[in-house]
Amino acid sequence: MNNLSQHVGIILIGKVIGVHGLKGVCKVYSYAESSSFFKAGDTILLRDTRGLEKTYKISWIKPHKQHVVLMSLEGIENCDQAESLSGAELLLNKEQLPEPEENAYYWNDIIGLSVYNSDSKCLGKIESIIQTGSNDVYVVKNRDITGDHEILIPALEAVVLEIDIKQKMMRVALPIGL
Repeated sequence: MNNLSQHVGIILIGKVIGVHGLKGVCKVYSYAESSSFFKAGDTILLRDTRGLEKTYKISWIKPHKQHVVLMSLEGIENCDQAESLSGAELLLNKEQLPEPEENAYYWNDIIGLSVYNSDSKCLGKIESIIQTGSNDVYVVKNRDITGDHEILIPALEAVVLEIDIKQKMMRVALPIGL
């Protein structure tokens, strides 16, 4: 067991969704926009469905389908070994990722931010992000005495007025009807 994921710099970047062929190649669903986040020679951490963690070195990687890559890991030589990794989460050290462009953020930096409207009313926290193709949508949840409330906020420049990662907040101008 490895406790690397307890470090702040480790982020979830994908999930093993199956096996490709007989030689131990894993099919990986990538949460990144590009497979370039994974490189041959990189060390990644896999957390299996029981929570056990192990590091692997990537032998090679190539695109397969949209958001799916084929990945060969050192020490995984056959389909039975690869199948045992199905469902495992892939984690990377954030230092391995390139700096995002100006006014761009990694999802793990956005999830957990408190969201405020232009009147400084707290709308809740971003719990997840939905990828729609044209733009992302932030899932904002707020729990109060009346129950759980959910707001879907489009990730558009006209809506998102400010993101302050250090203050862990986002300010939005909600479209009419939200």
